[in-house]
Amino acid sequence: MKKKKDFNFKNSYTELPKEFYQRIKPVGVKDPKLIKFNSELNNFLNLNLNENDANLGRILSGNILPPGSDPIALAYAGHQFGHFVPQLGDGRAVLLGEVVNNDSQRFDIQLKGSGETKFSRDGDGRSPLGPVIREYIMSEAMFSLNVPTTRSLAMLETGEFVQREKLLPGGILTRVASSHIRFGTFEYFSYKKDLKSLRILTEYSIKRHFSEIIGKEDMILEFLNKVQELSIKLVCKWMSIGFIHGVMNTDNSTISGETIDYGPCAFMDFFDPNKVFSFIDQGGRYSYINQGKIMFWNISKFAETLVPLIDSDKKKATKKVLNILEKYPDYFQENWNENMKRKIGLKVNNNINCKLITDFLEILYLNNVDFTLAFRNLSYLLDKDSFNDKFLTLFKEKRKIRDWVRVWESRLIKEKDNKMKILSDMKQINPFVIPRNHIVEETINKTMNKDYDLLDEFLKVMKNPFSETDKEKFINPPKINEQVQNTFCGT
Repeated sequence: MKKKKDFNFKNSYTELPKEFYQRIKPVGVKDPKLIKFNSELNNFLNLNLNENDANLGRILSGNILPPGSDPIALAYAGHQFGHFVPQLGDGRAVLLGEVVNNDSQRFDIQLKGSGETKFSRDGDGRSPLGPVIREYIMSEAMFSLNVPTTRSLAMLETGEFVQREKLLPGGILTRVASSHIRFGTFEYFSYKKDLKSLRILTEYSIKRHFSEIIGKEDMILEFLNKVQELSIKLVCKWMSIGFIHGVMNTDNSTISGETIDYGPCAFMDFFDPNKVFSFIDQGGRYSYINQGKIMFWNISKFAETLVPLIDSDKKKATKKVLNILEKYPDYFQENWNENMKRKIGLKVNNNINCKLITDFLEILYLNNVDFTLAFRNLSYLLDKDSFNDKFLTLFKEKRKIRDWVRVWESRLIKEKDNKMKILSDMKQINPFVIPRNHIVEETINKTMNKDYDLLDEFLKVMKNPFSETDKEKFINPPKINEQVQNTFCGT
């Protein structure tokens, strides 16, 4: 008899006290059908799942509980648009369990849209299919763009409808993350003044993500510093490719420094530092340019939860925490400069090179130039001595960009690498394609109508976003009638 394969779960979060979660099984759905299965991720996780298994859709929808699963909904709180909500939690998700791959890396396997939990807050615990498709596309694209992110193992349609503004087809996403520990998880216990649970959570988080600092004299301060550094690197990476998260609440910020919860997220087409896509962000709190400031705000809220664990003397503890937070502006600027300098082929760190970046962005803004094409096409100037038409035609007003290029070329001469090495490096950091919003929307609409050709093609192109393709559909920015002004979350 053939041995039955399972996820080989090695759960650790369920060993924590019952205050951390609710034990609950996913609520089965009417007619689960697999739309997309990520075989590459399946292999990376060493899951041994068979795409041709007739029961795979039922397993990944929660209709069949795989052996070894100990399903839970996680408790957490969070600041949403600056306002604290003391209890949020997994209102429409269930963590099936954890797996450890061949490289000894631990990952959560979670079903999103799997039914009501005690954290649902009058919600239905379900997800429309549209947001499921969006998260699958966006998270896998971000992975290929070398951005730390949760990933998507599968997406399914449920055969049921969910009520939002209107009835919509339901969907379930199988999400993979190095953990689902959020800033809001710490806020949950901090608000309750449950220092015992807060200490347990901190020790667990350090053991799971930062084992190298265990035993250090200032271990908790080092933990805060590590989380801050990862968060800064993440936001700078977002901004370097024109990504706008859309809802940077503290419950959407992870201690692992991974992008999580792809709700009303989007990539900028034409550069605008104040660009907002999220329909619910009427005040522009989470605009492109504000993302660094907001992450600092989020880190500050996370830091507040650690104060009572650092020193019994609150003043002393606060001073120590502030010493870490004071590093944020310089470290952010350093990472921002490093990312953006590399995008224009420079490595030398000086004020002139930094000014080149800001001047370039200003010219993009004034000329309403596509962010992705501008940086990618800039590299083509290194292919020949004269201006490249692809680059120059992006700009309405040519004088400023010509002047800028002359200064840029004079700076390239001061680099140690030759032009071909610089060209190669620029092409490896400036994507040729991104998941453009109008293509994402078209893909969602066609997939919901059971036309999967565009989805397959889109995902294939996005697997190699730095490689040139002749598929102009995925390269060009939207025409005026194709522009997406607002994006929505699925709750």
